[in-house]
Amino acid sequence: MTETIISSASKEIRIGFEQPFVIIGERINPTGRKLLAKEMAEGDFSRVEKDALAQVEAGAQMLDVNAGIPLADEPFILAETIKLVQSLTNVPLSIDSSIVDALEAGLKVYQGKALLNSVTGEEERLESVLPLVKKYNCAVVAISNDETGISEDPDVRYEVAKKIVERAEDHGIPRADVIVDPLVMPIGAMGTAGVQVMQLVRRLKVELKVNTTCGASNVSFGLPNRDGVNAAFLTMAMASGLTSAITNPLHGSVMQAVMGGDVMLGHDSNCSNWIRKYREPPTVLNSGAGRRERRRTRTSRTA
Repeated sequence: MTETIISSASKEIRIGFEQPFVIIGERINPTGRKLLAKEMAEGDFSRVEKDALAQVEAGAQMLDVNAGIPLADEPFILAETIKLVQSLTNVPLSIDSSIVDALEAGLKVYQGKALLNSVTGEEERLESVLPLVKKYNCAVVAISNDETGISEDPDVRYEVAKKIVERAEDHGIPRADVIVDPLVMPIGAMGTAGVQVMQLVRRLKVELKVNTTCGASNVSFGLPNRDGVNAAFLTMAMASGLTSAITNPLHGSVMQAVMGGDVMLGHDSNCSNWIRKYREPPTVLNSGAGRRERRRTRTSRTA
């Protein structure tokens, strides 16, 4: 089965149907975070450092890095952010931008084999991003929309994904290096969004044989208790063939759902990761209390 290999200078991650699910931490992204955007634009990366370390500590196997700040020098900021994050942790990175110059600036400083986020089915985007993927020998996220926008018909989104995979092969990029994002719609606005994604992910696995990812939190947009919906979505999507997701690893219920999904799918051998995470630690008696208990026991035996 298809495996996508992403690496840093010292660590390799395999994304695949027989591999544990890969969580890509989403927090290093100024979109919707005004304070983070302001700090990054001013060259203050202290919050980026905290977010990077916290996400890895919480279990993220990869980190998505985005520097999309209006009116800022995005190529420079993205490159500086990547260099900083790679100095703090050895997990592989997803380089995330809608600006091609920023993507290349990130690739130039990246150590390892990156995941480029992203390319769409739009002709201009295909012809500007796919040569970068080939040049820097990286993998790429293929988003299932084109010049017509995001279709509500999953069959149309499948055809867009197929087009991107085939065009990538025309550029000498193997389909193992293309990870398709089927596009998750908010289920509060479209009641069939979950079912559509499950069907599409199955087709992408069986027919195109490509790995998949998504922005998992999109599914719960506008709903209360979003973590609960996200956790339910991810376990069902995993069962359908989803192999990775860009999400927030600081949400414990989401991480627990993913770990449980790996157990159920046989991707956690002997449940070792689950046991290591959730096994109760052995009870350690207070040393003074232990000595008193032993003295009482010896006294009772001599009486």
